[in-house]
This record gives sequence, C-alpha cells and structure tokens, in this order.
Amino acid sequence: MSKWKVVIIVLISVLFLAACNAQKNISSNPNNSSSETNTLTRIQENEEGVSVTSNTIKISQGQIIYVPVYSHAYHGNGQKYFLAITLSIQNTSLNHPIIIRSVRYYNSGGKLVKEYTQGNLQLAPLASTDFFIPEQDETGGSGANFIVEWIADQQVTEPVIEALMIATRSQQGISFVTSGRVIQELQPEQ
Repeated sequence: MSKWKVVIIVLISVLFLAACNAQKNISSNPNNSSSETNTLTRIQENEEGVSVTSNTIKISQGQIIYVPVYSHAYHGNGQKYFLAITLSIQNTSLNHPIIIRSVRYYNSGGKLVKEYTQGNLQLAPLASTDFFIPEQDETGGSGANFIVEWIADQQVTEPVIEALMIATRSQQGISFVTSGRVIQELQPEQ
C-alpha cells in the first residue's frame, strides 16, 4: 500500500472520529436544548374507552401524582444505559370514568421538558392510556419524573399510575417498574 493511501485512510479515520465525538457532545449538552416545552407522545393504538374531552366537571375527587422515571441508568464505570419509558395510567373504577387533566414530564433539574397538550383525557371504567419517551430521548436524565393530575365527578377507586423502563441490547436487557405517589389531594368543589 502506498504511503499516500495510508495517510488518506488515517486522515479520514481521524475526521470520522472527531465528527462522532462532536455530535456526541452536541446531543449530550443540556444547554443545547430549546427553551420550549415539547409535546408528550401518547400511544393511541386500540384505545377503546379513551377520548379527548373539553367537558368541565365538578370535582368530587382528584389527585396530583408523582411518578419517578429514569431515561438512563448507570453501570460499569459510570457508563449510561439508555432506557425507553412508558407511563401507564389505568382507571381501576368498575363503573365510573376519570379525567386526566394533565401529564407533564420533568428532567432531573426539575425543568418541564414535555407535556400532553391535546385536552382532557377521559378514561372509561377499566380503560387505560400510555405515554412514551423513546430510548434516544435524553432530556429527562437519571432523575426525571412525571406529574399526573386526575379528577372525577364522583368517588372512584384511585387509578394505578406506573412507569415501565426497558432496554435491550444484544443479549442483554433491563426492565423495571416504578409506581406513582400521591403528592396532593385535590379538594372537592362546593
């Protein structure tokens, strides 16, 4: 192989590695994120019993729920293992609907980065809905969370609100679930 071919191959390799490193620095730098809040993705396949409503109801019961989630976990020597996140909201009432007024996604620093903005979601009895954060989305960080606000116009059993984190690579995989915690009870309207 000629001396010039070797030089060209080495130069191309160095440029390729430098470009990869520059792209990694751009995507992992939180200061490059926009100040606008993005729309949260709701999974809508086969969602019988879920509808968007603009109806206002008199609150009989409701809560604000905190759900801890993780867009990545650390392993080995502090390497990041990126995770996809699915937030699941399940109406456990046998007879009555509930309304999901808001779903907001916050990063490790407490900054709102995504929210559901398409109106109130009505979940029929025993219906559920899901929100999704893809594995490549690093905006949340290792200490991200969802805040979910739900209401009902009569007394119902509390919904189950959980998050599933999952990732698979080669023959390795990781998955775990976190549960929501009530951080505020909403007062009934008189």
